Amino acid sequence: MKVLLVKTSSLGDIVHALPAVTDALQAIPELVIDWVVEEAFKDIPERHVGVRRVIPVAIRRWRQQMLKSAGEFSEFRAQLREDTYDLVLDSQGLFKSALTGWLAKGPLCGFSGASAREPVASKLYRKGYDIDVNQHAILRQKQLFASAIGYPCPDAIDFGLKKNPDRKKRLAFFHGTTWLSKEWPLAYWQRLAIQAIDEGYELLVPAGSEEERARAEAITAAGGDVLYRPSLSDLIERLSRCQGAVSVDTGLGHLAPALGVPMVGLFGATDPSLTGMLGQQAKVLASTHLPCIPCRERDCQYKKSDDSSKIHPPCYEPITPETVWQALQQQTGNPSPSLD
Repeated sequence: MKVLLVKTSSLGDIVHALPAVTDALQAIPELVIDWVVEEAFKDIPERHVGVRRVIPVAIRRWRQQMLKSAGEFSEFRAQLREDTYDLVLDSQGLFKSALTGWLAKGPLCGFSGASAREPVASKLYRKGYDIDVNQHAILRQKQLFASAIGYPCPDAIDFGLKKNPDRKKRLAFFHGTTWLSKEWPLAYWQRLAIQAIDEGYELLVPAGSEEERARAEAITAAGGDVLYRPSLSDLIERLSRCQGAVSVDTGLGHLAPALGVPMVGLFGATDPSLTGMLGQQAKVLASTHLPCIPCRERDCQYKKSDDSSKIHPPCYEPITPETVWQALQQQTGNPSPSLD
């Protein structure tokens, strides 16, 4: 049986689909899986031990220069139709992903209209599956695969990525996010960084924009390396050699448990029961002390105070550097003194 998976973006969503691919291959060892993914994220499915072929697509770039991209699109379409598939599975549930799957050779299936992120996508499917939306994204992926391909959905979560046994005494801090409401306070990051350095850890702090670079430089003022706009391949390689990671709710944070790196996720404005980090190596710290949590809003309803001692967003106030450090040391199995 040959299956074409259409899961093009974003980074976190792609990581969420990995355990479902592992499930399918464990249930049906002779299964062949190809994967259509945005070119910027192709390094992730390429590292899954069971994916036969990765087919890069550049929808984001093509939208910006449609006329210049006509030739590239023709090449992509030809590559997409090289094989005839027993199943084309759109596990993204967007109209653009459904349309991409519709171009391939094979029956297209996906989420039902009630389950898809964009219900109109289900109009292109031969069959849509009802998958409960009020559960974690990884479980939704696992259940969709099991229903569409036909096997019992297991409880275990296995991302299927090779682990790097060569670990250094290094921690990765993923601070960048497009939502201001998801940013852990800079003062907290700085205190955590000082504790890590005092304990002898190297720090790896990526930054994808000038604003993030300024924050990363502030975080590493006492030491550490700022990695500005790294390639995804380089970042994966560096992260795989870390002993631990701390992350806000961002796609990069989901890579750590997928690579077997112990990590702590920090949640306030968003709901970890839907998009939190999962796996044996992941621990999530989430606030519950305010009635607005989780607000699921990009901007916090509380205005930032001129008083620098006030924590903003306030939902992160109880998730202190002390709490995070203790949780991280429990995850890495290296208990050490907490912050003073």
